[in-house]
Amino acid sequence: MENEAEKLKRELGFFPALSTVMGLVIGGGVFFKISSVTAATGSASLTIFVWLLSGFITINAGLSIAELAAALPIAGGIYKYIEYIYGKIPAFLLAWAQSVIYYPAGISALSIIFATQVINLCNLSASLQIPIAITLVVFLYLVNLLGARVGGSIQSISLIAKLIPIVLIVVVGLFTHSSNNISLFPITSGSHPDFWSSLGGGLLATMFAFDGWMNVGNLAGEMKKPEKDLSRSIIIGLFLITLIYVTISFVFIKELPFHLIPGNQNAASEAAINIFGNIGGKIVTIGILVSVFGAVNGYTMTGPRVGYVLGADDQIIFSNFFAKLTKHTSIPANAGLVQTIIAIIMVFMGSFDFLTDMLVFVMWIFSLMMFVGVFILRKKEPELKRPYKINFYPIPPIIAIIGGTYIVISTLFRQPVLAVTGIVITLLGLPIYYLHQYNKKKRSL
Repeated sequence: MENEAEKLKRELGFFPALSTVMGLVIGGGVFFKISSVTAATGSASLTIFVWLLSGFITINAGLSIAELAAALPIAGGIYKYIEYIYGKIPAFLLAWAQSVIYYPAGISALSIIFATQVINLCNLSASLQIPIAITLVVFLYLVNLLGARVGGSIQSISLIAKLIPIVLIVVVGLFTHSSNNISLFPITSGSHPDFWSSLGGGLLATMFAFDGWMNVGNLAGEMKKPEKDLSRSIIIGLFLITLIYVTISFVFIKELPFHLIPGNQNAASEAAINIFGNIGGKIVTIGILVSVFGAVNGYTMTGPRVGYVLGADDQIIFSNFFAKLTKHTSIPANAGLVQTIIAIIMVFMGSFDFLTDMLVFVMWIFSLMMFVGVFILRKKEPELKRPYKINFYPIPPIIAIIGGTYIVISTLFRQPVLAVTGIVITLLGLPIYYLHQYNKKKRSL
């Protein structure tokens, strides 16, 4: 596979990789998650605490994955890490789940959010929601055909643009007077009777807001210095994302009476209006548009690399089709086309929360496998070249394992239908895998 990876042009530097990490994570969630988190926690103190805790867990997960990414800087990202450590079948199931649902569902859900915000901002007819969403999906697919450098540039530009309203809200909001009293200590669950249940619910809500950062590993085959820049982009990106989530959540709580935030999807706009006046609502809407645009581009850019690697490795039906690259820009256009078609179908379905939450759950199962994989590789291949090694080993991967195990077990108990459905859909990849292996065996006879 290393030979196949060399067909991809190594054009991406550190900042496009950092932009991809932050761009994939910072979408609409930075504005919308505050309503669900406060609903789960019941207090300002616990809300800020769970953001810090989830950031701490995610950073330790990032430190763990960064070691794998630096040691295995090849196209395919986490798919190749799983394959290297556990074999082809678990790797195929991961790639199947990503290619069929995870990436397309992320693209379609975010495109619907983008369309909704365009309609609200421009006072357009609600009937334009689907056409706008599909236009965005197709537009970003076509733009990414121009090459990884173009897609990476969009990520860099959109990251800078999306951070402007966030920075304005945070900086101005921190220094404006507020009549709301905020108590960060002691950490309590407010009116919620069960502290640990509130902590668990809040942690789950915030953890899902960090989803997407691992996808930058898919670009390793197109990075100039993946052994150096990949780990740096993951670690620095997650530190900055945690800082953004904590500070902007604090500003929202500072600007609005706490009881008005839980379940209020307009909390961000109302807080911005308190800070800037009526124009604040439009600023937030534009910020959401830019954030979501960058997030859709991130998924559009990274997703096809998974299908490409499956095709290049001859691990899926129609492998030659999926392994085909564009002549001049070396982009996996066919894998991207299939992803785009599935995303468009999902746009017409209309609701994607169940699908995306389900795949986040499945992804955490594979994430746990990777955290454990750090220990496996340290034991089995102590001489493996590791340009980046985890500081304070083995503490970071242990923290990541504890956090990941909590998410998986909590989801199984809290949302059993979602969890079982996710597992079943993932396992549906097995008959497809074995059918392809059977056909390969027949061809070789």
